[in-house]
Amino acid sequence: MGQTTPETDWVSRLADEVIAEAERRAPNKPVVCASGLSPSGPIHLGNLREIMVPHLVADEIKRRGVPCVHLLSWDDYDRFRKVPAGIDPSWSEHIGKPLTSVPAPPGSPYASWAEHFKAPMIAALAELGIEVRAISQTEQYTSGVYRDQILFAMRERRRIDAVLARYRTKQAEQAPEPADETEQAAVEGSGAASEDDGSAGDAGYYPYKPYCSVCDKDLTTVTSYDDDTTELRYVCACGHDETVKLSEHRRGKLVWKVDWPMRWAYEGVIFEPSGVDHHSPGSSWVVGGQLVTEIFGGKQPIGPMYAFVGISGMAKMSSSKGGVPVAADALEIMEAPVLRWLYARRRPNQSFKIAFDGEIQRVYDEWDALGRKVADGTAQPADAAAHARAVGTAAGALPATPRPLPYRMLASVVDITTGDEEQTLRILGELDPEHPVRSLDETRPRLDRAARWVETQMPAEARTRVREVPDAELLASLDERQRESLRLLLAELSGHWSLDGLTTLVYGVPKIQAGLAPDAKPTPELKVAQRGFFALLYRLLIGRDTGPRLPTLLLAVGADRGRALLGG
Repeated sequence: MGQTTPETDWVSRLADEVIAEAERRAPNKPVVCASGLSPSGPIHLGNLREIMVPHLVADEIKRRGVPCVHLLSWDDYDRFRKVPAGIDPSWSEHIGKPLTSVPAPPGSPYASWAEHFKAPMIAALAELGIEVRAISQTEQYTSGVYRDQILFAMRERRRIDAVLARYRTKQAEQAPEPADETEQAAVEGSGAASEDDGSAGDAGYYPYKPYCSVCDKDLTTVTSYDDDTTELRYVCACGHDETVKLSEHRRGKLVWKVDWPMRWAYEGVIFEPSGVDHHSPGSSWVVGGQLVTEIFGGKQPIGPMYAFVGISGMAKMSSSKGGVPVAADALEIMEAPVLRWLYARRRPNQSFKIAFDGEIQRVYDEWDALGRKVADGTAQPADAAAHARAVGTAAGALPATPRPLPYRMLASVVDITTGDEEQTLRILGELDPEHPVRSLDETRPRLDRAARWVETQMPAEARTRVREVPDAELLASLDERQRESLRLLLAELSGHWSLDGLTTLVYGVPKIQAGLAPDAKPTPELKVAQRGFFALLYRLLIGRDTGPRLPTLLLAVGADRGRALLGG
C-alpha cells in the first residue's frame, strides 16, 4: 500500500540520505547511483527492481536540481552458466565462455547471447522513461580500463583471501528459499548466481580468473604469479597451458566478490540496492562491504535490500517463451506509468505481484481512482508522490492516453467485438452521447494494451460469445415476473442508451418490480432480485450466468440485436 505521510515516502527519504552521503564523500561531484544486470537470460520483472529502485531515487535527486548519474553495469563478461529451458541443448558447449562470446539463441538477429537479452530490456527502459549511463563490463575488462585495479588486487591477494576466509564458513547458510518460479529465476538472473570468490588451491589464492585463449572458457586454474613481472601462468581443463603478462592480458576478470567492491570504489557509487540473494551471511554484499573499505580504500554504497517481485496469472508469454515474463511483456498489456507506479508505491523491502490475469483490471481501477484523487487534491501526500513519479520523470511527462476509459470496459468491448475497430468505435462512441469518442486514437495506447491482454492472457473459457439467435426454449419457460422484467427493460431501452443510462436501467428494473423508488438503497432482498435479473439477461445474451458488465455488454450487442435476443 502507498505510504501516507511525506516522512515515510521511501523515495524522498532515500534521496535525502543519498544526497547527504554524497556531500560527505564527494562534494561538488555528481551523485552516482548504480544498478547491475546480467544478460544471462530473460531479464525478468523481478530484476527490473534492480533498475527501478535506483532510478526513482536518482530521478528524485535530479528533480531537486542536484547533478546525478544512474550507472547500469551490464555484467556481460560473466560466464555462461547454463542453457535455459527452451534453448537448443547443444548450447551447453558454450558453458564457461563470456556471455558476449556465446552465440545468440537460434533465429536471433543479435551478434551474441548478451546482446540478444539486453535488447528487450533497453527498449523497455526507453518506454519507461529510464535514463541510464550503460557500461559493458566486457568493454571495461577487454579495453584495459581495470588494469591497475586487477594488478592491485593480485598484489593484495593474501589480504583479500584473509577477509574472504572470515566468511567462507558462512557460505553454506542460504538466503531465503525462493517461493516460486519467478523468485528462482530472479535469483539466477541476478548477475552473481555463483557467489564466486576465487580458488585457494595448492598454488595459493588468486582473485583473477583468465578466460582461456584457446577455448575461450573460464575452466582455468592460475598456478603461479609474479608480482614484479606480472607473469601469470594458468592451465585450462581443455589442456592448454599458458603464461601471460597480466599487465597486458585482457581476457579475464576479477572474481565476483572482488569485482563488485572494486567497482564501487572505482565508480564512486553512493547508492546501489541489491536483492535478497546478495544479503545472506557470507554473500557478496556482506563480504564486499569489508573488501571495499579494507582493500580498495572506498566505502560501501547505501544499499537497501529489495524484495522479490512475483507474478499472478501468467498465460501465454511471448518473449519469455512460457517462462517468467520480462518488462516488455508487461508493457504489452499495461501502460508504462502503471508499471512504474507498481514499483514506486512499494518500499523496496515490500514484495508485491504484477498481475497478468484478471486482477490487472482491479489494478487499473485503483490507478484511475488515484488519478481522480490527485486531480481533485484529495490524495494522501505519499500516494500523490508515487503517482507523480509514475507519470513522469525529471525530464518530463511520459506519453499518456488522452481519454483513459476504464481498462475493464475496454477489455470487455474488445472481447465482445473480437477486436473489430468499427464496432469498437461504435460502442465507445455510445458510452457518453454528450461527449462521444470520435476516434480510437483518443483511447490509445490504453485500448491497445487491453486488446493485447484479451488476446494473450484472457482464458478461452472467459471469452464472451454473444448468441447468434434468441434462446427460444428459455424465453418460452419464463414465469410472469421474469417476462415483466424484460418488458420493463425493453420499454426503456432506447431512452437509456448510454453507459450511465443503461446502468441506471438494469439496476432499476428490480426496484420498480419491488415498488421502490429508482434511488432506493439496496436491501438484501433487492440484491437477490437484482442478481436473478442479471443472470437472466446474461443467459439470454451470452448463454452464461455471468459475463462482462451488463451496460457494456448491451452497448456492445447493440439495440436491435439486444431487443431480439431479449424477446422484444
